[in-house]
Amino acid sequence: MAGNDDAVREMLERFARAFTTGDGPGAAACWEVPALVVAEDGSRAVSSLSEVAAFFGGAAQQYQAKGITGTRVDVRGIDWYTPRLAAVRVRWPYLDDAGQEVGGAEESVYLVRVKEGAARICNATLLGTS
Repeated sequence: MAGNDDAVREMLERFARAFTTGDGPGAAACWEVPALVVAEDGSRAVSSLSEVAAFFGGAAQQYQAKGITGTRVDVRGIDWYTPRLAAVRVRWPYLDDAGQEVGGAEESVYLVRVKEGAARICNATLLGTS
């Protein structure tokens, strides 16, 4: 099954720029609510885009305190379930000011829905840091 890989990649690139610069509203624009975030230690339902904006608006400061100033989207695979619904596995390497990897990377799987040519995250499964 095929879908719009370009829409997914473009959305993930916007998402990366937004959360690494503290642009909470920009990060929230990449999500659809309600959404669910799942990790080993628990799950969290997200009911509003303002929750998404608040969380990702503060993420940049947390990363910068660790010497991490950016990331890039490393799409490991896109599995289309329907023409509008895909699971996307992503690696987010930690980058310094020079764009070099420092330390590890986070990995996630996103359930993404494409509607009218725009992709949005509706579920995130956090796989941890490598």
